[in-house]
Amino acid sequence: MLTVSCGAAATDTAGRVNPHEPVTAQPVISTPSQAPTKPPKQVKPVGDAVNTRKVPFTKAKAKDRQVKLVWWSGVEPCTVLDSVKVKETAKRVTITLYEGTAAKAQNVSCIMLAIEKTTTVKLKSPIGKRKIVDGGKQH
Repeated sequence: MLTVSCGAAATDTAGRVNPHEPVTAQPVISTPSQAPTKPPKQVKPVGDAVNTRKVPFTKAKAKDRQVKLVWWSGVEPCTVLDSVKVKETAKRVTITLYEGTAAKAQNVSCIMLAIEKTTTVKLKSPIGKRKIVDGGKQH
């Protein structure tokens, strides 16, 4: 961010402004503060959402038999994690997130706000050298 001041006036040794001197622009450079980032909201599948659809994830971090997924979503109860489908083969693990609206969210007003969410999926076998595939990006 670059902030420019209106200018600097010439002053005498006592710090008084001389009205007969021109004002010169002096750039003032400031950096944005490093605001702490909020961690993703931990969620679990609810299993009873309506109007479900596939949702792509943005990150997948695997360790042994667990895969931690992160994705952008909407606010609850308007957007909830319905279910997670996992298909394991010898070469890949395809994970598909399904989101929808909570069944109890009848006649609810929803704000359009993006929230980062996370969930952890348990695998049948350790991830090993298998590739993680995002089922939400497949058609």
